[in-house]
Amino acid sequence: MSPLRLRIDGHRFRDSENREVTLHGINVAADAKFPASPDQPSHIGDKFFDGDKVSFVNRPFSVDDAHSHFARLKAWGYNTIRYIFTWEAIEHEGPGKYDEEWIQHTIAILRIAKKFGFYIFMDPHQDVWSRFSGGSGAPMWTLYACGLDPKSFDVTEAALVQNIYPEPEKFPKMIWATNYTRLVCQVMFTLFFGGKDFAPKAIIDGKNIQDYLQDHFMDACHHLAKRIHEAGDLEFDPVVGWESLNEPNRGLIGYQDLTVIPKEQKLQKGTSPTAWQAILTGSGRACEVATWDFGGMGPYKSGSALIDPEGRSAWLSSDYDDSQYGWRRDPGWKLGECLWAQHGVWDPSTDTLLKKDYFGKDPNNGKQVNYEYFTNNYFMGYYRRYSAMVKSVFPDSLMFFQPPVMEIPPSIKGTPDDDPNMIFSPHFYDGITLLTKKWNRVWNVDVFGVLRGKYLTPAFAIKIGETAIRNCFAHQLAAMRQEGLDYMGVHPCIFTEIGIPYDMDDKHAYQTGDYSSQIAAMDANHFALEESKANGYTLWTYVATNNHTWGDNWNGEDLSIYSLDDTPLPMSGFSNNNSRVSFDRNSPSYSQAQSSETLSVSPGNLKRSLTGDNMSAKSSIGQLNDADVKGLRAAEAFVRPTPVATHGDISSFGFDLRNCTFKLALSASSSTPEDAPTVVYLPEFHFPTGQTNVEVNGGKWKISNEEQNDAVIQMLRWWHAEGDQTLTVKGVVRKQGAAFGTEEDEGYLQQCQRQACTVM
Repeated sequence: MSPLRLRIDGHRFRDSENREVTLHGINVAADAKFPASPDQPSHIGDKFFDGDKVSFVNRPFSVDDAHSHFARLKAWGYNTIRYIFTWEAIEHEGPGKYDEEWIQHTIAILRIAKKFGFYIFMDPHQDVWSRFSGGSGAPMWTLYACGLDPKSFDVTEAALVQNIYPEPEKFPKMIWATNYTRLVCQVMFTLFFGGKDFAPKAIIDGKNIQDYLQDHFMDACHHLAKRIHEAGDLEFDPVVGWESLNEPNRGLIGYQDLTVIPKEQKLQKGTSPTAWQAILTGSGRACEVATWDFGGMGPYKSGSALIDPEGRSAWLSSDYDDSQYGWRRDPGWKLGECLWAQHGVWDPSTDTLLKKDYFGKDPNNGKQVNYEYFTNNYFMGYYRRYSAMVKSVFPDSLMFFQPPVMEIPPSIKGTPDDDPNMIFSPHFYDGITLLTKKWNRVWNVDVFGVLRGKYLTPAFAIKIGETAIRNCFAHQLAAMRQEGLDYMGVHPCIFTEIGIPYDMDDKHAYQTGDYSSQIAAMDANHFALEESKANGYTLWTYVATNNHTWGDNWNGEDLSIYSLDDTPLPMSGFSNNNSRVSFDRNSPSYSQAQSSETLSVSPGNLKRSLTGDNMSAKSSIGQLNDADVKGLRAAEAFVRPTPVATHGDISSFGFDLRNCTFKLALSASSSTPEDAPTVVYLPEFHFPTGQTNVEVNGGKWKISNEEQNDAVIQMLRWWHAEGDQTLTVKGVVRKQGAAFGTEEDEGYLQQCQRQACTVM
């Protein structure tokens, strides 16, 4: 038997007792994207460009607070953590200068997590390359290395950055993601993955910029991995694996015509320049650019806007002091001029595009490049290097492989890249809910089906009604999982990001305590995960500093299941703004907010029923008082029963929140040993003592509270025979509320109904 705590067996995970393990996890934490000193969330612009003089120590939280946070997560049933860190956290000061204090802080946090028995995998996180291009990830100096000037990104719209937005509180919702199709990201990702092919003149310290960037990134991650290895007590427990790179992007690689928006570019919001327009405005030219918005039926062209940089360029001027970071730029790479102009893509003297398909072919063989070609060649070239780097330190490490988001995985099945220790790690978000920040119970869209050409017209991809929407989510996740099996081979599938926005309906829940929309959306996503038969997930996200004003403190996102501002509410609950609450007891998405008849479950008593902020005392879900509890929202949907370790193979499992019923089906090749039964996490809120009914087709079972390092967790243990086995657990069915309570919300629903019918 392998000594590893977690190993891969085909498309399943196994523990040291050979039981199937389900990874029930969460991302910790979204605020690890920005520094702690100075505390610089994305709405703070002070000292923003002093990017070398920062520290990420105390991200995701301080050592003193770590025990409380991990105890809380353990009590909510999580057994897995996707640990967020950035390249910037390691190497912010300059090339080759590593922050050893942050590394030791990380090791201290991992040691505390180990006490709670978490499986942890390390995620080198990035969003749209860097904080200085509107996201997170790479250090500021990487932009200077590539000849770009971060201080000119705003006027040229080379990137939209909340930190330097005139009124940060008015930064448009979800606009940050459009940075992937703006100049800075297009340049940086093209150079990172394909600089040798598309920018051969970009030489720095004797290396092409592709090798220069990748070498530094690999070396920084290698240094962190080596330090974790040297710690002596973290390898495989708790650190079981490493993820490849969060949400990689192709940049311009594969663009067939720089003058048009690629048909595969589905997200358009705000100004939406073509790549050619982005090149021009990035060099100081004025351009009239189309604008887009996101409405009731998706994105639509709303007009146009003039982007006029008034001659300012996103490229560094020719008099920039290139000695600041100690590198030497090759004389053939001139500052003060667009890098693409230097490669003959366009003529700055006449503003003429010379090679609109410059990035559309592989210069090595002349083959046409699309996203699938990019993934199989340019991205796989990177991944091979990264995997080799990790395994040079941790030879048996699990590798969480994340290809570009929603794109076809690489065709590596049966090849040397078909690593038996690989895990397919896609992401999924319900884009309609994420962009509109409303839970639309009337209609949604099968986005994955549209991307894969499943429908003759997008109108056929519209799903009407809540049951159809939930099934649509499940079908999309199942199709993504199957695509991984088809292209990559037999590997486990973990959705390493999935989640919902909490600031729905213009933060209606924060004023009233009515989280029924969030509960419905969260339950629909978990239903999809369970139905898809994925091997687990890590929910996005947990943020210890979340608040109602700034959400996760990053680009207006508010997806944390925990918030400092969610304190227990009085029994009157929804009386704060005199909103009227209606009830729909037949809703497939269980919207359990408050019943006018019994008030059996309100935001107040729900929080009193769930785990708390003061975790120094041993606590169990359902056993805390008001003084101990704050921070939970829509918890009844995410605190849900889950298999922990299954003797045999799981056939299916799922939790029906509306009827408070959990079902598990499995197939075992032998009867369970006395010391290694099937174990299910059974939250006491849903399954209180004396009000829980268990049905099995054979064997014996026991429900007990188990102490795990200051967290008391209710578990069901089941000893059963070989063969096909079934378990059904029924808890307390509670009253349920509707997702919308005001007349304005009802009007929105009616509008959606009319729009959906019109489209169909």
